[in-house]
Amino acid sequence: MRKYFGTDGVRGIANTELTCEMAYKLGRAGGFVLTRGREQVSVVVGKDTRISGDMLEAALVSGLMSVGCDVVTVGVVPTPAVAYLTRKYNADCGVVISASHNPVEYNGIKFFNDKGFKLADEIELEIEKYIDNMALIDVLPTGDEVGRKIFKHDAAKEYVENVISHIEADFSDLKVVLDCANGASYKVAPMAFRLLGAEVIEINCNPDGTNINKSCGSTHPEGLQKKVIEEKADFGMAYDGDADRLIAVDENGEIVDGDKIMMICAASMKEKGMLKNDTLVVTVMSNIGLFISAKENGINLETTKVGDRYVLEEMVKGSYSLGGEQSGHLVFLDYNTTGDGTMSSLVLASILVEKGIKLSEATKIMDQYPQVLVNVKVKNECKSTYMDFEEIASEIDRIEKIMDGKGRVLIRPSGTEPLVRVMLEGKDLEQIENLANGLAQIIENKIGC
Repeated sequence: MRKYFGTDGVRGIANTELTCEMAYKLGRAGGFVLTRGREQVSVVVGKDTRISGDMLEAALVSGLMSVGCDVVTVGVVPTPAVAYLTRKYNADCGVVISASHNPVEYNGIKFFNDKGFKLADEIELEIEKYIDNMALIDVLPTGDEVGRKIFKHDAAKEYVENVISHIEADFSDLKVVLDCANGASYKVAPMAFRLLGAEVIEINCNPDGTNINKSCGSTHPEGLQKKVIEEKADFGMAYDGDADRLIAVDENGEIVDGDKIMMICAASMKEKGMLKNDTLVVTVMSNIGLFISAKENGINLETTKVGDRYVLEEMVKGSYSLGGEQSGHLVFLDYNTTGDGTMSSLVLASILVEKGIKLSEATKIMDQYPQVLVNVKVKNECKSTYMDFEEIASEIDRIEKIMDGKGRVLIRPSGTEPLVRVMLEGKDLEQIENLANGLAQIIENKIGC
């Protein structure tokens, strides 16, 4: 079992849980493991806009350089940009300093291998071994063998040029609102849409180091909904802090989540013969409506546990071209090796342009069943052992009997926070709200903080 790495790298409150010392150790251990036996080693490092990024970057880069890695810093760019640039620059690995959709006090460090993929569990475990015993790293270069730091000024532009190269549609008749969460997409997403001809209205594109994800972006799309209606825009797009996920808003201000975006894209790709094996990869959190729609549209589904890394593993294993999560992580494997909010928004927009339809019409491809999600703060050491408590297990069994096959209950420990997520799905919203809140209360009473 991993000690430091969660489902999306090492994450915690910056300067207390994720310290400069830990960042240095991650740089030194990660650089050693990922580049061992190679000459002229290079590592791409990018970050989001949160205030602790510079501090952690300095420590991380020091660790990397201390084992002889040349570090190519690319500044503030989306997570998927680092995955792409790692491949473009023929680097040995890439590192992103970001806590994604989490509040500003959090930060994280995650690695990509030389192919732009997140690390396998066994590699993370090996890095952890060296973190716990730094004396095992016997590499101490001196003189001109110490790593160098190089800053790439045009990295963000190179990423934008790549994403728009996959889009053939002309956006000149589109008026769009982009909510960039005061995060890593604040330059690249507006740039990409404008280069394709769209009229762009920006909101939450003024990062100050402390306002990332603050009541904005994909986790708080209320402001975007209001702005789309005010501006009479064709649609709105909301990204998270590191811009690897997308939530859309149609012309009526209605939210379009990752499930609906995936179904729209999957159906379009199937029509064009681009959906490999006619298969879409989703997680257990996807809405029942998606499963019904996929069957109606002749699309096969592969289902994984929650986490874009597991979606991606299944995609690579089965040579599939599209997969994602309800939260808005969409992976277009023909274009990039990780979730890419900017790419997803451009693909969705191009489908609407090509078909000449509004987003609200496109979303009719699937009906969405009521779904209730309740987060419960719990003791971190208990979040994976909730079924050991008889009262919790009994309540879950009682709910499943009430649902009688016409809904479901799913309990999922968070991979990055001390939370248990309680999800119920069914036809009667009032019923599942009451059941979800009741179960959440029992969990809180037993293992809550």
